[in-house]
Amino acid sequence: MPKVSVVIPAYNSMDYLPTTLETVFAQTFTDFEVLIINDGSSDNIVEWVSSLTDGRIRLITQENQGLTGAHNTGVMQAQGEYIAFLDADDLWEPSKLEKQVSCLDENQEIGLVDTWVMLVDETGKSTGTVLKTNAEGNVWKQIIQCPTVVCGSSPLVRNICFREVGLFDPEMGGSSDWDMWIRIASRYSFGLIKEPLTLYRQHRSSMSKNCDRVFRENQSVIEKTFKSVPPELQNLKQRAYALVYLYLAWRALDNRNYEQAIYYRQQAYNSDPQVIYSKSGLSQKFAILVTRFFGASGLDGVRNISRALRRNILALIP
Repeated sequence: MPKVSVVIPAYNSMDYLPTTLETVFAQTFTDFEVLIINDGSSDNIVEWVSSLTDGRIRLITQENQGLTGAHNTGVMQAQGEYIAFLDADDLWEPSKLEKQVSCLDENQEIGLVDTWVMLVDETGKSTGTVLKTNAEGNVWKQIIQCPTVVCGSSPLVRNICFREVGLFDPEMGGSSDWDMWIRIASRYSFGLIKEPLTLYRQHRSSMSKNCDRVFRENQSVIEKTFKSVPPELQNLKQRAYALVYLYLAWRALDNRNYEQAIYYRQQAYNSDPQVIYSKSGLSQKFAILVTRFFGASGLDGVRNISRALRRNILALIP
């Protein structure tokens, strides 16, 4: 049996999947199987996988069930002690699996080990932005307020966790992963590799513009979770909503919808005023002011300068 099962959901992803798979086979840890879940694709994925000679690859073809359905198929088919999830357009640094496997091997109380995440553009070039979290150990109280696993391609999870808490919940839609990590955090500690070992590809053209749908999916997770949260922690529910609204205000700015960004920011304030005075909230205020006076192109210019500076700084770090 392989030590790790790598689950890659794929839906018409051939523009990126070959490069993504290259980063899997470039891993310094090699005891793994790769489950490519062909989720009803209409591209040439079947012919392409058939041309590959590495015996660690398995192609599983199903009718389109969406990301949650593909994840569940991967979990049910996985033979490994640990399961890694990798979106078909994301990338891994070579030492990712090795460091995560070592963490789980040495710490039986840990059910999931995460990494920091580097944002890259559509070509795979770093934007200079590293998404850092310090969520490790008992993270349940923290994760019920806000997702601490910011990229679905970063965690490595014990297979036994899914036998204990069940599969991803299709009712949660695009937030089914947040719901899953909450359930695992209620039973296990989380580990963390404080290095950007996961590269999260950003697609401006494919970014969801339906913020209302994203809100409903997050709302489903919050309402489901807080049904079982003890009374003394019910006050965290409003903070959870405030953080969702703050996130949606950022998404609205990315979608060039200034009025919607203002609306969601006001909702964040109404839910928990402290949230808008956080580092993210203050940065957002600046972004909104730039957009107000200089338009979306002005905000893009400020962001491009900021990203260039971050890339230059990262380049100086050995």
